[in-house]
Amino acid sequence: MSEKVIVAGVGMIPFSKPGASPSYTQMGAEALRLALADAGIGYDKVQMAFAGYVFGDSTSGQTAIYEVGQTSIPIVNVNNNCSTGSTALFLARAAVESGQVDCALALGFEQMQAGALKSPWDDRPPTRERFLPVLFGLTSDIEIPQALRGFGGAGREHMQKYGTTMETFAAIRAKASRHAANNPLALFRKIVTTEEVMADKVMWPGVMTRLMACPPTCGAAAAIIVSEKFAKKHGLRTDVQILAQAMTTDPVESFDPPSLISYVGDHMTRAAAKQVYEKAGIGPEDIRVAEMHDCFAQNELLSYESLGFCATGEGMKFVLDGNNTYGGQVVTNPSGGLLSKGHPLGATGLAQCYELTNQLRGTADKRQVEGASIGLQHNIGLGGACVVTLYGKN
Repeated sequence: MSEKVIVAGVGMIPFSKPGASPSYTQMGAEALRLALADAGIGYDKVQMAFAGYVFGDSTSGQTAIYEVGQTSIPIVNVNNNCSTGSTALFLARAAVESGQVDCALALGFEQMQAGALKSPWDDRPPTRERFLPVLFGLTSDIEIPQALRGFGGAGREHMQKYGTTMETFAAIRAKASRHAANNPLALFRKIVTTEEVMADKVMWPGVMTRLMACPPTCGAAAAIIVSEKFAKKHGLRTDVQILAQAMTTDPVESFDPPSLISYVGDHMTRAAAKQVYEKAGIGPEDIRVAEMHDCFAQNELLSYESLGFCATGEGMKFVLDGNNTYGGQVVTNPSGGLLSKGHPLGATGLAQCYELTNQLRGTADKRQVEGASIGLQHNIGLGGACVVTLYGKN
């Protein structure tokens, strides 16, 4: 029988704009110190570490972790696009659950630059090169950065298929701002209305305004993952458990037949969600709080359907009925999500872990979801990888 996996400690620093943050070394080290303090152990107890980041040199993980300790443990550097932080968590959980170690660190950090995401390489094939004709073919009428084309195009496809309005995406962004207003670690804490989102700078006429896209962000977060026997031996808290976790990559159906809803991860999300629901013996109707990958407001709506919170095509109704916030079916992104909290690529998945751990502990302050006993985390990276994690009270 596999070992129960406990989230013994979490740490997160306030997210900030590019150019306004400390170095990745300082950010990563501080998040690690906070997670260790939250767990109530020293770095000497950590037996293996997984450090996630997207933009940085090899062994940046060691560079950050060495600020806290040097104990000769294995340190693995992880890069899985926007799901990097959750991939580090996936590896830490697997190491503990398998019995390989009893205490593992998952650390994520990112020191981003301003502007649209772009590769630093121009002398080699880009990721997803084989499938870019799907993206360019379905968005031949617009010339904007690839991420906006993909997620904006997926939102437009939903609008065309199901009659979803642009105002629906604006309402999701407005909801995110109301949640982030109660999160002192979020980048943007100003409340904006649906009308203000609609009136912001147009990125794609009839499809997207600037406020519907998450901003480049710098930050760090960390989690200490332990076995239940380790926690009991060292007197650590055991109240939050990882019930189930799955990672998926693109099936053939992500690109054939051509669909941007598929291209941005619908099939990956559905497959990962199915795995965790089956393993945990629960369904989406049991979830009351979720941190999900709202890199664009369009993707949050798509994810409601992919995760099973509502039927395919009913995302707009889900929003209009208020089922995505307090008093509704499931509180989505109580932290403010990527849209308001920010999206430092390597840290995002562990920031989601931080939020859900505090929700299940009952320590989320004004963001607290009443009666939260199971939390769902959804983190996706194009290229691709999707990680879905279920947390529960132990």
